Amino acid sequence: MLGYDDLPELLTRLTGDEKHDWSSLSTLDVLWVLHDRLLQPDDRFLLSKGHGPAAFYAVLTAKGLIPLDALEGFGSFASMLGYHPDRTLVPAAGIGSGSLGHGLAIGVGSALTGRRVYCLVGDAELDEGSNWEAVQYAGRIGLRTLNVVVVDNLSSTYHWPGGVEARFALEGWSAARCDGHDHDAIERAFAAATGMRPHVVVADVEKKR
Repeated sequence: MLGYDDLPELLTRLTGDEKHDWSSLSTLDVLWVLHDRLLQPDDRFLLSKGHGPAAFYAVLTAKGLIPLDALEGFGSFASMLGYHPDRTLVPAAGIGSGSLGHGLAIGVGSALTGRRVYCLVGDAELDEGSNWEAVQYAGRIGLRTLNVVVVDNLSSTYHWPGGVEARFALEGWSAARCDGHDHDAIERAFAAATGMRPHVVVADVEKKR
């Protein structure tokens, strides 16, 4: 099994013009912490921010969930690795995503079964109103098995006063903010969950990193 230091080389195997490099690389460290330290076999991970999947594919490959040789066919007609993840081809993807604003609501439905769910969203997709219906509902019922991480690169059109975590907290969530490139800080932010209500981690990243 490969490690974090192997990710840059894995990313170079993903060629093409549709990688959304900035979008993908902003999620790299959060994805690594989730798959290396947090996710358990019975947990479900949903990549709502599916339009930049290169980092996701690299992490899955490092963890042995995608064949190494699949990376070089990225985006081709016969490849299992599309420009948006397809759960029928990549089971670890959890959902087919890329059309923004759906993953969080799906995560609520999954968490209602009692299964622990982690959902990664981008700050810009929170401009979609369907997200806030899901946030409100999860907060009202105390959906404690739901964990959301917002990778915040300040792309949102409609910023929330006090930061996006303030909006989640207003709806009854526990919330933490961290450096989205600091692995220990990311892990601590998830550990700050109370276990009594849904939890959100807002991971700060630079848009062009």
